[in-house]
Amino acid sequence: MDETEKIQVLSDLVAINTANNNEKEVAEYLQNLFSNHGIKSKMIKYSDTRYNLVAEIGSGKPVLAVSGHMDTVDTGDTTQWNTDPHKLTEKDGNLYGLGAVDMKSGLSALVIAMIELHENNQPTSGTVRLLATIAEEVGEYGADQLTSEGYMDDADALLIGEPGGYNFVYTHMGSLDLKVTSEGKAAHSSMPDSGNNAIDHLLNFLSQANSQFKNTGKSDPVMGNFIFNVTTIKGGTQVNAIPGHAEAEINSRTLPQYTSDQVLNDIRLLVDKLNSENNDYHLNIKVIMKLNPVKAAKDSKLLKISRQVAKEHTGLDVGKYGIAGTTDAAMFLRDKPDDFAFVMFGPGNDTPHQVNEYVNKEMYLKFIDMYKDIFVKYL
Repeated sequence: MDETEKIQVLSDLVAINTANNNEKEVAEYLQNLFSNHGIKSKMIKYSDTRYNLVAEIGSGKPVLAVSGHMDTVDTGDTTQWNTDPHKLTEKDGNLYGLGAVDMKSGLSALVIAMIELHENNQPTSGTVRLLATIAEEVGEYGADQLTSEGYMDDADALLIGEPGGYNFVYTHMGSLDLKVTSEGKAAHSSMPDSGNNAIDHLLNFLSQANSQFKNTGKSDPVMGNFIFNVTTIKGGTQVNAIPGHAEAEINSRTLPQYTSDQVLNDIRLLVDKLNSENNDYHLNIKVIMKLNPVKAAKDSKLLKISRQVAKEHTGLDVGKYGIAGTTDAAMFLRDKPDDFAFVMFGPGNDTPHQVNEYVNKEMYLKFIDMYKDIFVKYL
């Protein structure tokens, strides 16, 4: 493909609104693109509007799985965007649009790299398998489905094109999302004793939870400190009514030293303690998402080759890191050993989940060439 065609692929993907849904349209677009270049692919249904996509080039072992997600977060406040979030717009060497960096540029680069290799009759040995997923932003249901259906069973390594820029991630924290509800009894605010204030009970729980979980002392030498945040809170119906219901959502970033399972158990102990000590407390926990940390080999063949290729293309001696974020690797690697070869490497910057999200055009195009080299050299 020439540069214009490569930009057009990304532009077409950005134009498709996949904010936490509607990945089917992206999967259909990519399937048609692959088909036009003689590559077979398979759409895998999750729901009527959400389909994963699997495509391969080459054959046999080893198998390098590569992955990108098709969904994005919501646009946020559209009045704060300087451009149309669903129209890829070039300005000062950058490409603006929702998902431009997280992560439709990484996905586009992986797809184009596979197409260009295939048209040059490569790879001559081994398989590149694309796993394009739904619902990475909330739930990682796509990666869960593909893993359960065996698409990672024979994989020897995994590369995810999440936006790290010229940095390599080989390990990352887990993520635990919880909803805590407090049930009380509604009443007129002039007669609080005839009701049961659900907000008061929830606030007491949150106060104790913040005190306990923001000061655990749990830390990892690569990934950093355990993270605990209350991220949403709702309750009540109007100012002169005692609230009969309140709820909050909590996100924790977990470590090998303090896993999502362990955090969940400790939060449940706190809820049980408050419920048992106070007859009018009715707190409940619902798990929204539970992903344990990803531990992977810090000196794998894939990582060594990727760093070599990056230096050849950029001149940079790129470092390797652990991060607090999570990726679909948390699902893909759930049955793999701790020394499995995993690398997160994709075009990026610090604008994911922000208005005026963008990717640098030169970086996007460079990643296509780097991916081609990494695929061939690894296989």
